Amino acid sequence: MPNVSFLHPDGRQQTLELPAGDSVMHGAVAHGIAGIVAECGGNAMCATCHVYVEPEFLALLPAMSADEDALLDGTASDRLPNSRLSCQIEMTAALDGLVVRLPEQQV
Repeated sequence: MPNVSFLHPDGRQQTLELPAGDSVMHGAVAHGIAGIVAECGGNAMCATCHVYVEPEFLALLPAMSADEDALLDGTASDRLPNSRLSCQIEMTAALDGLVVRLPEQQV
């Protein structure tokens, strides 16, 4: 199973093994990762699963949809060039080792 590491604002790191096909958001919620609120349950309607993807992984992600792009304009923490919604990142073997930083706040 591919791994994803969550970097918390306080410097802590948590690494999870997630089945291919699961979203980063679903894995985070299932394992109690603080900082992923996921108010809409992964339906790309709220932006409370905002993460910063480490730059070396950006090219491996699918293109951002117009809906995701619009939601990222309303995040509680600053939108950066590497901002993505974790509900829109589906784990694959190619993403093994993915690293995402959690923003200071989600709501």
